[in-house]
Amino acid sequence: MELTTAFIIFIVSYVLIISEKLNRALVACIGGVLMLFFGVLDLDAAFINHIDWHTITLLLSMMILVSITSQSGFFEYIAITVAKKVKGKPIPLLVVISLLTGVGSAFLNNVTTVLLIVPIVLTLTKLLNITAIPYLLMTILASNIGGTATLIGDPPNLMIGQAVEHLNFNDFLINLGPVVIIIFAVVIYGMVRFYGDKLHVTKENQVKLMGVTASQYLKNKPLLFKSVTVLVVTTLGFIIQPLLKVELTSVAMAGALLLLLLTYEEQKVEEVFKSVEWVTIFFFVGLFMLVGGLKEVGIIDEIAKSIIYYTEGDLPKTSMLILWSSGILSGFVDNIPFVAAMIPVILEFQNYGMTNLDPLWWALALGACLGGNATLIGATSNVIVAGLAVRANQSFSYIEFLKVGAPVALVSFIISTIYIYFRYLIYFY
Repeated sequence: MELTTAFIIFIVSYVLIISEKLNRALVACIGGVLMLFFGVLDLDAAFINHIDWHTITLLLSMMILVSITSQSGFFEYIAITVAKKVKGKPIPLLVVISLLTGVGSAFLNNVTTVLLIVPIVLTLTKLLNITAIPYLLMTILASNIGGTATLIGDPPNLMIGQAVEHLNFNDFLINLGPVVIIIFAVVIYGMVRFYGDKLHVTKENQVKLMGVTASQYLKNKPLLFKSVTVLVVTTLGFIIQPLLKVELTSVAMAGALLLLLLTYEEQKVEEVFKSVEWVTIFFFVGLFMLVGGLKEVGIIDEIAKSIIYYTEGDLPKTSMLILWSSGILSGFVDNIPFVAAMIPVILEFQNYGMTNLDPLWWALALGACLGGNATLIGATSNVIVAGLAVRANQSFSYIEFLKVGAPVALVSFIISTIYIYFRYLIYFY
C-alpha cells in the first residue's frame, strides 16, 4: 500500500512540476508533506536521512556571498570587461560564457559557479538588448559537464569520493577530465551551430557597449574589497578543501558568515536574507522528501539491485548499464539521492567477486552528472539558474529546456560509452 501511495504521489507531483501550472516549490513541498501524511515517510527520517542539508546549506551560503558581492558592482564590472573583449558579438560571447562556467564548475563546484555566472549573463544580455535564455541554457549545460571532471565539481562526485577511500582529486581529474573535454567541445560546437542564426546584436548596441567604462559600475569600494576578498578566500578554500579536510559546506558557511559580519554596517542582514532564492531552497526540501519516499518504500533500491540481476555480475555489462540507467534516471529524479542509493549497491558488488570497481564508479559519476542535463530538475545547478531566470523575467519552460538538454545528454552518454569501453573494458573481451 505504501509503495503504491509513494509512487502515485511522486508521479502526480512530477507531472504538476512539468506542467508549471503551479509554483514548483509549492508542488514539491506539498508532495513531501503528503509522503509524511500517508505514513510513507517518518518526519525524523525525512529530516535526518533524506533531506540533504549539506546541499541546502551550501546553496544558502553561496546565495548570501553572491548577494552581498553583487551590491558592489563587481559582477557588472566583469560583465562589461568580458563583453568588450569579444566586442559584444553574441556567438563569441556564448563561447566565453561556456568556458568560464565549465572551468569554474570543475575547480570550484557547479553550484557556486552558476551563482557567480548568472548575474554576469543577465547584465550582459540586458546591455546588448538580446535574450538571455540561450546563455542561461548554456550555463546550465556547461556547469554540469565541467562539474563532472573533478571530485569537488558536482555533488555526486563528492559523494563517491567520500565513499571510496582510494579515490582522490587527481584520480577524478585524470579519469574523467579527458572525456569531459571531448564532450564539452562537441556541445559548444552544437550550441553555436544551433543558435548561430538566431542571435543578433545591432551595430548601435555594440558601439554603445564599447563606449561603456567598466569601472563606473564599481559602486562601493570598501564593500567591493571586503566581498571580493572573502569570495576569493572561500573559493581557495574549495580548491584546497581536500587538504583542509573540512566539508565544502563548512567552508561556504564560514565565508558567508564572515562576509555578513564584515559588511554589517553597509548591508543589513535582513535585506541580504530577502535576496535569497527561497523558492529554490524549498523546492529542494520538497524534492528530497519526494525522492526520500521512493527510497523508503524500496523503489530506488530495487531499481539499483536489478542491475546486478540482469548483468549477472559481468563488469562490462554492469558498467554500461550503470552509465545509462544512472544517466536516464538522474534526469528525472535529482542525481544526489539516486547516487546515495547506488553507492552501497556498487560496494556490495565486491561480494559477487568483482575486485576492480573503478570502472563502475566512473560510469556512475558520468551517468549521474551528465544525466543532470537531460531535464530542468536533473541537477541542483539547473534549478538555481531557472529560479534566477524567473526573477529576471528571462524564464524558460521545462519543455524548452528539455528540447536542448535531452539531446545534449544523449550525445554525452554515447561519447562516455565509447570512452569507458576503450579505456577500461576492452580488455575484458
